[in-house]
Order: sequence, then C-alpha cells, then structure tokens
Amino acid sequence: MVLNRVNSRGNVPGAVVESYVGYTESVSLTGEGSLIMSNFEHEYTTQPEMWRRAAELASTVTLFPPGARVAFIGCGTSLYVAQAAAAYRNEQMIGESDAFPASEVPPGRRYDTVVVISRSGTTTEVLDATAALAPYTRILAITAVDDSPLARLVADRIVLSFADERSIVQTRFATSTLSLLLASCGWDVGASATRAEVFLGEPPEDVEAADHFVFLGRGVGAALANEAALKMREVLSVWTESYPTMEYRHGPISAASERSLVWILDNAEPSIDDEIAVTGARVVRSGSDPLAGLVRVHRAVQQLATRRGIDPDHPRFLVRSIMLDRR
Repeated sequence: MVLNRVNSRGNVPGAVVESYVGYTESVSLTGEGSLIMSNFEHEYTTQPEMWRRAAELASTVTLFPPGARVAFIGCGTSLYVAQAAAAYRNEQMIGESDAFPASEVPPGRRYDTVVVISRSGTTTEVLDATAALAPYTRILAITAVDDSPLARLVADRIVLSFADERSIVQTRFATSTLSLLLASCGWDVGASATRAEVFLGEPPEDVEAADHFVFLGRGVGAALANEAALKMREVLSVWTESYPTMEYRHGPISAASERSLVWILDNAEPSIDDEIAVTGARVVRSGSDPLAGLVRVHRAVQQLATRRGIDPDHPRFLVRSIMLDRR
C-alpha cells in the first residue's frame, strides 16, 4: 500500500486528531501521587495506551515493502528511535537499514525509503535533510503535527497527534513512533504495553544513592540505552553514559564506582553483571523487553526529580524544537 495520509476517517480513529488530548494544566514541582501531575508524568504513564494505538495503525498500512533499503533519521530522542528501528529491522533480516542524525546523513547513498522522525516537524536539521533527499528518494515523515513544515514537504506522512506532548522532554511520542515501526517488523507491541503497565503498577526503582548512571543494551536495547541516558541528562543534569553492553568492558567500566548505577535494558550478556559488581557499582536489569523497560527509567527520572525539587517540565537550556536562524 502506498501511504499518502493517515487520518481519523481511516481504520484507526485518532491517527490524526487534535493535539494535546486529555491534558490538565500542570504546575511546577509535582510528582507521583500529586493531585496535579506534571506533563512529563502524565505523558510517560500513558505510554502503553499510545503504543497499542500505534501498533493498531501499523497493522493497517505498509510503511515499506520487505527487502527495501531504508534509512531512519532524526535528532535527539528521534535519533535513538531511528537507531532502535534500524537495529530491529536488521536483526529480523527484513531489509538493510541504517540510522543517522539528520545533520550527518552521508551524501550519495541511495535508499528506497528514508523515514524522517520529528515530533514538531519544525527541526531545522530534519527539514534540511528532507529537502536534500526528497528529489532522489521516497520520504516518509512521522510527526505529531499535521500542519507543520515537515508535513508540507512530503507526500507520505503519518501523523501521531494522539501521542503529542506538552513536555519539552519526549517520552510517549518517541515510544509510540518506535512502537509503530517495531510492530511493522513483527514486534509484539501489545505484550510490551502489558509489561509496561505492570512496571507502572510496581514501586519505582530506588536510584537515590547513585550520582553516575550508565545504561547498556544490545540491538534495540543499545539504542534505548542512549535514550535512557538522555532522559536522565535532560531532566536531572546528571552524569550519564550509554554503550552497547559488549563495549562497556572496553574502557568505560574503569569509571564505575560505588556511586554508579549500571542499568541494563535487556537480558543479553549476563556474564557482565559480576564484572560490574566488582567495581562496587549497583547493577539493575529491566528484563528482556527494552521498550517496556524504558518506562521504568522514566519513573526513576520522575522519582529523582521529585526528591531533588526539579521541575521535569522545565529542563535547563532546552526548548521543544531546535529551529536555527539561517539568516
């Protein structure tokens, strides 16, 4: 199927709907158990529902045919979604897949489809890359805003406005986009949503004693380790690192100490746990599902923000979209 536009009149109600559905106004310094949630908390706790809607949408469209050569591009959180989607598609041997920052797409490479991910559809590097690539390849944009510069640049787009966010810091739009892409490659997103709901019903991970956070994983887990580290860094301004699990032995482990928490987003390479424990660092594993496990990280971010008096809705030096003045 050639995808031109997905809208609320299609098979999945709400694929294009008004943004910011279901919000209440928030105030600063709210946390779990507050009468008024921060936007960040509201958004990360509604992820399982959003994932199911994205997976349902994936079942109604063909994003690209099997065997297609695909590049995924984005900036910040969207880049890590791109990395995760490319990793899983390669793992499933569905078709050759690459992921790049929008500002670093190699010139001269040819793809059957380039998937461009941008929540706002206004990020300068994404718009520049799209304009440069559009004459030579099919562009599929995934965004949260239908009436945006990115949406107007392309013929093929999916607008996940039901997953849009008020927060500067992304959670549910990014993971809903990833759910759409993973579901199209055979991932059981419904099972991930159920696991995430279980995690949300459990007490949050106690991470208060750490001031150095390392996130590890393999494949999809490695990409989401990058995203987990970014969330900690964006909201809390703490020292975070992320690596493919097998790379952690190759130097980075030397920085571990009793003040470190090493959070592994999958079950791969269990032999590393004992090696990390020797350093005095605490090891946490989220289980076999890195998508669901990312929700535990989001809860830990909220927990630390609440205890440290940090407003997760107003991170330092950040804005919702990077729009550069090219004059």
